[in-house]
Amino acid sequence: MKTFRGMSLPSMRLIASYFFDWIVIIAIAAVAGGWEFVEPFRRPFSPVDLSIAYPFQTSEKIPTWLLIVVSLVAPAAIIMVICLVFVPGPTAARGTPKSLVWRRKIWEWHTGWMGLALALATAFLITQGMKNLFGKPRPDLLSRCSPDLTRIRDYAVNPVGEVFNPAWVLVTSEICRPLDEDLLKDGFKSFPSGHSSFSWAGLLYLTLFLASKFSVAIPFLPHRPYSLNPAHTSAITPSNLKKQSSLPFHKQDSALSSPSLNDDSIIPIRYQNAAPPVYTLVLILVPICAAIYITSTRFTDFRHFGFDLIFGSLIGMTCAWFSFRWYHLPINRGAGWAWGPRSYERAWGIGVGRGSYVGPEGWSRGGKSETATKKRGQGIADGNEMDESELGVLNLNGAPHSGNSPSSSHSRTNVVHAV
Repeated sequence: MKTFRGMSLPSMRLIASYFFDWIVIIAIAAVAGGWEFVEPFRRPFSPVDLSIAYPFQTSEKIPTWLLIVVSLVAPAAIIMVICLVFVPGPTAARGTPKSLVWRRKIWEWHTGWMGLALALATAFLITQGMKNLFGKPRPDLLSRCSPDLTRIRDYAVNPVGEVFNPAWVLVTSEICRPLDEDLLKDGFKSFPSGHSSFSWAGLLYLTLFLASKFSVAIPFLPHRPYSLNPAHTSAITPSNLKKQSSLPFHKQDSALSSPSLNDDSIIPIRYQNAAPPVYTLVLILVPICAAIYITSTRFTDFRHFGFDLIFGSLIGMTCAWFSFRWYHLPINRGAGWAWGPRSYERAWGIGVGRGSYVGPEGWSRGGKSETATKKRGQGIADGNEMDESELGVLNLNGAPHSGNSPSSSHSRTNVVHAV
């Protein structure tokens, strides 16, 4: 495997596969942008429908340029700063080569941006396509349309309402006499809300990213095999800290205990996790509050109906969650990391019979596997690989990430050897 200043480099085949991923994401966004110039379906409307008679607001609270700054530029900058400053975190062993640390930083930065781009591009594509397909009038359509009320009969779709009032009919957009044709065209793009989907896609993705990196999650308790041992649920723990342990172990002093059930390795369930600090919850709620505000402005600016906003928000939420999970481990159990890169032979796809995009072949032809376990210290010596990590950053303390459950593999013995 080629190296640069002691850091192993992936093959051009692998790099090209991720470069192509970026091309596909950009192409998705470009297709969505091109749909802006497609003529949308124009749903017939009534010239006396008060729900579409709101005044046209010439100044928006959140114009498009500001939406892009808040939902794209700001999250991208925050992701970059977090990856460069806080990654790999306190789990990196002292003396770990800087090349390995920077490799982890750059990879987390890359996947962070890739997930953000995928979320925004897919939300943009879905929203733009649905706008053209449904052609729903905006609440301010009549202000954009300036209908010629003297020719209602000429453009009526169905004259059945004339029995009650000549204006109580549905008409086509041909009745409009707009000063700006593009403004009228945009008046039939109410469903779903683009501001809502775009803001929720970018800002909810940022929330998930922050929650992952700073481990902000509802405390997680994994399923365990059924056991009669009372140590699992006992509240009697005279000594929570034992020598050479990184977690509070239960001491069997309860009268309910029996010698046959004694097991020093059991951790009571109440000590397997804890709630994160409240300030971290406030931190991840800021982007969500921003998304809610942006969504609300589309209602007060008379650009969308309530259902348009709800559906647009759901599109953004779905795209954000999907894109985050596409590149990142679950928040509860992932310790804040992104998935590692694909292997050399699987960079462009896998066939039937292979269950993962990571294999034993490593990142280059004939390269060492990045998932193979090496002896402690060997990776530090050669500067290329280290134990228990595809990018060579050690977790020495064996303690669970906040918001994660402790693994059964982290025994007291493992902790002693790690230290």
